[in-house]
Amino acid sequence: MTDATITPTETAHSAPRTDRSSAKVPAILLGALRIALGWQLLWAGLDKVFGLGLATEPGKALINGFSPTRGYLEFGLDPAGFAYGALHPIAGHPVVDALYLLGTLGAGLALLLGVGVRITGIGAAAFMLLLWFSSFPLANNPFLDEHLFAVAAALLLAFSPSGDHLGLGRWWRSTPLVQRYDWLA
Repeated sequence: MTDATITPTETAHSAPRTDRSSAKVPAILLGALRIALGWQLLWAGLDKVFGLGLATEPGKALINGFSPTRGYLEFGLDPAGFAYGALHPIAGHPVVDALYLLGTLGAGLALLLGVGVRITGIGAAAFMLLLWFSSFPLANNPFLDEHLFAVAAALLLAFSPSGDHLGLGRWWRSTPLVQRYDWLA
């Protein structure tokens, strides 16, 4: 048996690829990540409003007079967790319900469309951070769960041009409103 030596070719040491097709992949992934997080938030709100039968039973929807926050804040929190004392008393409060629905429906729609991504991404990160905090003690890991991944994703989206890819971000930034108030970008 002979030893085979593999020698690098000239192309293996050439400059990195700079063709436009490979440069588009990260942009498309940013757009897809934005759409996925937007859909996750929008679905959570729609389910609470209409009781679509997954997380919210059809009879326990907002349209049937139920609070979108009461179930989680009254029964979903661990009484031994350190968030219980702060969050349990606000269960079902109309302002908390309105903020929850504004956050899920509004942020979800904005992220799906790719408009207002900076402020929406920061808001989504804060919302997911609160959900992470309310989940303590975590069931499967002492520190890390899916909420922190969503926080990281939301912040990545907020501070990148993710709305430009598979979204209306470029158009949104060109509107007179956003030209005047750039924090709405």
